[in-house]
Amino acid sequence: MKFRGAGIDLEALATAELTYAERGATRGTLPSGYFHASRRARIGAGHSAFRRAVAGLSGWTMHRGAGLVVASSRPTAEPGSVVVMRLGPPIVGVRVPCRVVYVIDEPDRRGFAYGTLRGHPESGEEAFVVELGGDGDVYLRIRAFSRPATLLARAGGPLTRLIQKVVTDRYVRALRRLVG
Repeated sequence: MKFRGAGIDLEALATAELTYAERGATRGTLPSGYFHASRRARIGAGHSAFRRAVAGLSGWTMHRGAGLVVASSRPTAEPGSVVVMRLGPPIVGVRVPCRVVYVIDEPDRRGFAYGTLRGHPESGEEAFVVELGGDGDVYLRIRAFSRPATLLARAGGPLTRLIQKVVTDRYVRALRRLVG
């Protein structure tokens, strides 16, 4: 499958090397030498909200709802799934290729992490986990580590971090909308 208008072969990216060595590090202590981001936001309550949030996350709907154009090698996030997203318009938008490095599938915690592939402006990993608390509240937890991988990202400096924060805020809003 090719990313519309970009000529990116998703199957070829399935075997591409990640652009960082610390695969799976969003499960525990985030590695040094990277910018760290962590966000936990309440997005709803109850088992049905949890199920809707999990479906919206795993099926890439949250990413689309955050304003990204998404092409994925599989309809849901599974280990090895490749996703190429674009932020911005087709010609000047930034492409962000990633591969799912692990999935969490526990009764009250579901989600995944993806790692960056060549062509992504950053190098690192981001994890998205939907949690159902003991009190019935549903949360989205996002953890990431990253550093600039391209000249554009390095030149962006503080603006790059601001864009990451804005996109994270959009993820939270998109999943809240999905949960209703």
